[in-house]
Amino acid sequence: MRITMDLELKDIPGQLVRALEPISDAGGNIVSVVHHHENRTPRGTIPIQVIVDMEDGLTELKNKLESRDIKVVRVDEAKLLVHETILIVGHIIHSDIRDTIDQIDSTGYAEVVDLAMSMPGINLKSSARIGINATGKDEMKKAVKLLRDISKEKELLIIEPIDTEGM
Repeated sequence: MRITMDLELKDIPGQLVRALEPISDAGGNIVSVVHHHENRTPRGTIPIQVIVDMEDGLTELKNKLESRDIKVVRVDEAKLLVHETILIVGHIIHSDIRDTIDQIDSTGYAEVVDLAMSMPGINLKSSARIGINATGKDEMKKAVKLLRDISKEKELLIIEPIDTEGM
């Protein structure tokens, strides 16, 4: 899971290391650190943002940081880490796009996060760009397969992303 944390540090040497050590100790992989040393909060502290990949132990990590007198201002967990954009062509509205979205969203591992449509005329085929987020690569493959099955049932053309990993 990807976690973004906004922290506040005292302006004394060694505070950034004191904030990052518990993350490493908890098995977190630090993806990014943005240190705003020139900025100050109204409390006189220095804001930093840390992005971490880790599976478990978020509550313990927050407790450990706070025990080190590091203020945890905000924590945002992102469970949907993989994104794909897929095109669909056909009578999308007439085949109930809401049902298609609901089927993907109800999986628990994927959801539609973006939808853009073009409808040139009432009796003409429309096209849609659908953005899907999933919890991982395998889950994304399952979500695309589900969309493929739905599209076949509704007689829609699906244009999938090109997989370049195996090349």
